[in-house]
This record gives sequence, structure tokens and C-alpha cells, in this order.
Amino acid sequence: MAWGGGWGGGPGMGGQHPGATGSTGLPFGGIPQELMDGVKKIVADEPTHRPANLTFQQLPSEAESRRLTLGRMVRSHTGLFAIASVLVVLISVASQAGPALVGYAIDHGMQPRHHSMNVIVTCSLAYLGAALMASLFQRWQASVSGRLASRVMYDLRIKVFTHFQRLSLDFFTEEKAGVLMSRMTSDIENLQQLLQDGLAQFAMQGLTMVIITIALFSTNVVLATWTVLLVIPVLVLLTVWFHTSSEKGYLRARDAIANVLADLSESLYGIRVVTANNRQRHNIIHHRNVVGEYRNANMFTGQIMSVYGPVTIMVGILSQALLLGIGGQMVLRGELSLGGLTLFILYLNRFFQPIQLLVQQYNLLQQGRSSIIRLRELLETSPSVNEVPDAVTLPPITGRLTFEDVSFGYIPGRPVLEHVNLEIAPGESVAFVGPTGAGKSTLAKLATRFYDPTGGRVLVDGVDLTTVTMHSLRSQLGVVPQEPFLFSGTIRVNLRFGRPEATDADIDEAVDVVGLRDLIDRLPNGLDTVVHERGQTLSAGERQLLALARAFLARPRVLVLDEATSSLDLRSETIIERALDRMLEGRTAILIAHRLTTAQRADRIVVVDQGGIVEIGSHHELVQAQGVYAGMYEAWIASGGRDTSL
Repeated sequence: MAWGGGWGGGPGMGGQHPGATGSTGLPFGGIPQELMDGVKKIVADEPTHRPANLTFQQLPSEAESRRLTLGRMVRSHTGLFAIASVLVVLISVASQAGPALVGYAIDHGMQPRHHSMNVIVTCSLAYLGAALMASLFQRWQASVSGRLASRVMYDLRIKVFTHFQRLSLDFFTEEKAGVLMSRMTSDIENLQQLLQDGLAQFAMQGLTMVIITIALFSTNVVLATWTVLLVIPVLVLLTVWFHTSSEKGYLRARDAIANVLADLSESLYGIRVVTANNRQRHNIIHHRNVVGEYRNANMFTGQIMSVYGPVTIMVGILSQALLLGIGGQMVLRGELSLGGLTLFILYLNRFFQPIQLLVQQYNLLQQGRSSIIRLRELLETSPSVNEVPDAVTLPPITGRLTFEDVSFGYIPGRPVLEHVNLEIAPGESVAFVGPTGAGKSTLAKLATRFYDPTGGRVLVDGVDLTTVTMHSLRSQLGVVPQEPFLFSGTIRVNLRFGRPEATDADIDEAVDVVGLRDLIDRLPNGLDTVVHERGQTLSAGERQLLALARAFLARPRVLVLDEATSSLDLRSETIIERALDRMLEGRTAILIAHRLTTAQRADRIVVVDQGGIVEIGSHHELVQAQGVYAGMYEAWIASGGRDTSL
């Protein structure tokens, strides 16, 4: 691939990236000078953050393995939860003092025989004081609930992200990136809303109903009994129906929004391919259908809400009318005071207010509950490749790799490799060649333990890979994929990715070995030049050079190169091949070769076909053997010595 389209730099790398500034050759990524004063003020007010004290273990701890529930998340912050609970009780009690004060004022301050302005004024002031106290408690409760929600969500985000780091490659191959993003975004945001607003409201309204029920029975047992017999059964039946029906709708909605994000993510990542193939109209139609599923799920839950809400209100109004009639007759017969009837009706009206508020909040509760179910399913997904509990630390290796009767298949019943036996000596470079899908890259993935064989063993220095810790194994392996990935940050940060403690001298050595010096010198900020997301400001060849330098800097004992020169033009490939000679010196290397020129540089060539190894030998030995490799070589010669894909 030609180097045009990247930064101005290295041999054959003419041209400037579209959208770059003329002075730097890069899209602008800094802070405008006119905004610097504001930025400095913000930074000056930034609170001091304690240093991160996080560790990563391949095997989750006992606490991390516990089933995800809302109760466990909240109990991890017992102090805030206790304060919030006390405030909920105080709010509920203070909020329900009013009707009792009104009833007392009517019976003891407004009756012809018992009229007293002092009682009325005292009850009025007490009512006002209770309302002010409830307002103050609500303010404190909102603040405490906000802090509790923030801390719980912080813990949950770290927990989910850490779990992503543990999962194996097959999980990310099968799952859409957008679906996983929805777990970290919309699902966790739903839980945050539930913790910050929903739970407190549910607890408050539930406690309010208990307090009001006690007040109703304290006021008049007969009317309270009529309330329980007529109203409660109807409300219970309605609530059970609503809970069952809405749960299905909210789970459907969570899946639908995940599909929306997945489709959006895929379209954005592939926007160049979309544009090049005029797929805009088709993509819009497809996205409209995906969004339509989400709309339909929301409409389904909306229809359920439209039934439940009005019906509960109607039940409340009818019951109040009925009980007002019964209570009025009791007042006329002298069985109940006017203040007592007023008190009962006020409390009865308030009895339905929490129900109506709960209906409004139920949407939030069900969304949060659906999010917990989806997050729980994610966290209960176990890695297919994991450490055994008694895994040992792999000591420094010489690099001897052994495939011992190895079989493997990505899909059960469909093997990719069967009964493969191969030994690679320390310091030996071996090229895997063969047709697409023959299993070349699969062998490399087994050697790095991205996957475990379904049969047989893979050993390094005679040690089974499944018996050692992941960290000790991966710290001695290096992988350069065919499509290198760069992270948002500076070139220096990307080079240090596999070895954060590397010194500037180590980085300079890697730059010189790989042949990046000319490119680095041409950049305005050298190694501190920003590489934007996925390295889009670099050409494919430049990204490959940085990936090679990153691998060299990590100093692995075993290096896997998945056709590391496939993205380079011929001149750059020559530079890379010279660098590879230095990188591979004294190291065991596996070269996934799609070019014959790459294969010829290896000490041995392994021809992989039809699920196994069909030939092994040097280039000259295999050509003389007149087998599969010789046929590939003859085709290459016939094409005029141009590289062909194997």
C-alpha cells in the first residue's frame, strides 16, 4: 500500500491527511488559546483526587463473583444508605402530619362548643413547621441519594469494564460492539436514575402507605375495614397484571436499544465503506427498521401504562365517593365526628397519591430492573480461556514452542485443526503458509493462548500454557496483527503500551530499529504528536511501523507477526524486513505469511492445509519436494515474481 494519505514524513509518504492543518499535518486536537484562561480556572478549582489503587486479576475475587443485585450494590456503601433511609422515614412522617393537625383543629377549635383560635393557630403553625421540615429533609435526602448513586455507579462501571478485560476473544467476536456499549451506557444510566430518584421515591411512597393505613385504622376501624375490603384487592390485581406485562415490554426495550446502538456503531466505524459503495439509502432504511423495533417496544409499555394509571385513579375516586357517603351517615348518627371524617377522607385521598406516584415511577423501576438483568447476564458470562486456580508464574523462557496432537474448532463439530504436531526451537523463525482459512492464524492464536485447543496441548519450554498465569505468559509474548490498532494519545504513549516503564532511550532504540526516525523527525511534536482515535491520522503503513516498534519495545521472547508487511509498499517493506532481521535475532518467531518473500526469510516453512500440516522444510527443500509449496512457488514465478496471496 502506498504511503500517501498519512502525515508528511518517511520514504514514499508524501501527501497530507485530509482535514489536516498546513502547519502540522494533523487535525487540530489542542485547546484554543482564547479558551486557555477558562481552562486554567477550571483546573485550579479541581479537587485533589487520591491516586488510583486498582489491581487486575484474571480470576475474579469472591466479592466480584457474587451475583449482581441492587441490594448488594447499595450495601457496599452502608453509611450513605443508612442516612438516606433515616431521611426517608423522617420525610414520610413529617409529610403526613398535616391531616392529623387539620382534624384536631376542626374538632377542638372549630366546633360551636369547642372553638379556640389558639388551637387553630397552633395547628396551622405546626402544619407549616412540618411542611418546612419535610422540605429540608427532602433536600438532604436528594443530596445523599445523589452521592450514593454516583458511588455505586462508579463501582459498577469499574466492575463491568474489568469483566470485559477478563473475557476471551470469542466473546467479542460473537457480540456486537454496540450491544456491549449499551451495557456500559444506557443500562448503567438507567440504574443511576433508579438509585438517585426511583428507590427513594418507592421507599417513601411505600412507607407513606403504611403510615396512612395505620392512621386510617386509628381514625375509624369501620371505614378502614371497608377500604381494605373494597380497594386493596382491586389494586393488588391491577399491580400484578401491570408488573407481569410491563416486565416483558421493558426487557424487549433494553434489547431493542442495544440493537440501535450496535447498528449505529457499525455504521459509524464503516462509514468509508458505506460511502464508497453508495449504501447510505440502504443503511437509513435498515436503521429505520431497527429504531422501529425500539419504538414498538416503547409503545407496548406505553399502552400498558395508559391502562394501569387511569384505572387506579378511577378506583381511588370511586372509593372516596363511596366512603364519603358511608362516613357521612356515621356523622349524622353521631358515630363519627366531623373532624374525624375530614381526617379520614384526607388520609384516604393521600392513600391513593402514593399509588399514582408509584405508577409514574414504575417505568423507572422496570427499566432499572431490566438493566440489572442484562448486566447480570453479562457479569455471569465466564471466559472460555481462563486461569486455573493454582496457575503458576511462568519463569523467563527460551522460546521453545510445542504443539502436541492439537485439535481445535471455533464451532463445535467443525474442526479447523486436527492432530497437529509441531516443535519450534528457541530462536527459530517459522513461517505458516497455506490457503485462506487453512488454520495459519489459528495456530498463532493457540500459541499465544487467545484460545485453548479442544484436544492436545500447547507447551512453551515444556510447560503447558493452561497451567501458567496469563500475565506471566503474555509478558513474554509479542503480537503484531495484520491490522494494527492504535489508541488515542501520543506516539510515545502508544509505543509504551506493552511496556509502560520503558525509558526514552528504549523508545529511541525502537524507533531507530524499525525505521521510524525519519517520520518522527518530520512531525511537529515528534514522539509527543497526538495519534487520534484508531490512528486515523496515519496511513496504514505508518500504523504498521508503530505496531512493530511497540512490539520491539516490549522485548518479547516469542514474537507472532500476522503478515506485518502486508500494508506496506515495496520500499517500506524493504525497511521493515531489515528491521525484522534485528527484531527476530535471538527470538522465536511465528510469521503468518501471505507473501512468498516473507516466507522465504524464515528458517522453516510450515504449509497448513485441510486442517493439518502437509509440509515442513526450508524454502529450497520444499521447492525440490515438488509438493504444495512448490505449486505456490511456480505460480509466483509465472506471475513474474509478484507477490501472491497464499
